[in-house]
Amino acid sequence: MKIAKIEAFVLSNQLKETFSFSQWTYSERRICIVKITTDEGLCGWGEGYGPADLIKTGIKLVTPLLIGENPLENETLWHKMYRKTLDFARRGVLAASISAIDVALWDIKGKVFNQPVSVLMGGQHRKWVIPYATGLYFSESDNLTVKLVDEARSYVDQGFKAIKMKVGLSVTQDIALVKAVRKAIGNDIELMVDSNHAYSLREATALAKAIEQYDIGWFEEPVSPEYYHQYRELRSKTTIPIAGGECEYLRYGFQTLLENNCVDILQVDICGAGGLSEAKRICTLANTRGIEIIPHVWGTGIAFHAALHFIANQEPIPGRLHPPDMYIEYDRTENEIRESLTVPSIQMKNGCIDIPQSPGLGITVDEEVVRNFSSEILI
Repeated sequence: MKIAKIEAFVLSNQLKETFSFSQWTYSERRICIVKITTDEGLCGWGEGYGPADLIKTGIKLVTPLLIGENPLENETLWHKMYRKTLDFARRGVLAASISAIDVALWDIKGKVFNQPVSVLMGGQHRKWVIPYATGLYFSESDNLTVKLVDEARSYVDQGFKAIKMKVGLSVTQDIALVKAVRKAIGNDIELMVDSNHAYSLREATALAKAIEQYDIGWFEEPVSPEYYHQYRELRSKTTIPIAGGECEYLRYGFQTLLENNCVDILQVDICGAGGLSEAKRICTLANTRGIEIIPHVWGTGIAFHAALHFIANQEPIPGRLHPPDMYIEYDRTENEIRESLTVPSIQMKNGCIDIPQSPGLGITVDEEVVRNFSSEILI
């Protein structure tokens, strides 16, 4: 069996309502996905996290290395792509191009052996995970506090056991918003905050100390990802677990985070940091230091299902009779592409999502939806 064809698609959709976080405002979903087809007619799907048009260009760059190769040799192919890009793109968008292809190769591999990807990765340590609702973004509103409180309550009503809210407007505003949301959802719902690296160390320290009383599950990206020493220092100044890694790439970037004792929770993005193959290597690094991984997830059902398989395969560290719950990020902002692209749809039951048991990623991509949202076919 050989790789016969690689097609990359940029899917885009204008949002009905814009939303903002501490850095930018979103008005459009724009996502790059890839389809790899073998000479036997099997196909696998992957997705890259980041600037879609640049990811597509990266896929075009590495495609000549892959045509005619055995898709089952995914680690060998990963290394070829890595070597091709090493001299000029050790971090960033080309790692996302490799990630998209790697996920698609795992999807093919699962279909060839008629097994879920997580089983082929080594097995499923769990059959379900707990999704946390990512939402509570900033928007134009006469009363942002009321809007966020109503949104948070809606997630509780939908059955979510955990919620992550955005911070980063200002320390004073953030304290008030966190207080209001915690009061609205009660003490039984896990609450996390994410500033998307909006703050200086001084500001992040002040915010962390002020919101410790609200039982915060973690403080995500409190400071710039460039300032490893500030992550380490902040971690020593607060009882809130510190999370980060969404902006890191490959095992080497995550090794830097670990060596500097920056975080309590690593947030590898499978579709950006090197794919499932590299995420498994990063997981091994984290395990040697007893650091938890809760992946960052953004995009379509392809990315979401890749994360489900990755989480299913993670060893419980430390092991015990009743292992702790594992979480998956479930973005609740408007996403028509995700809601229509893959079958089956994402289903939450009793606050949990089951690990897929079908071959490959466990999804079918609706190619009519691809055509409807796609601007062009790359290859």
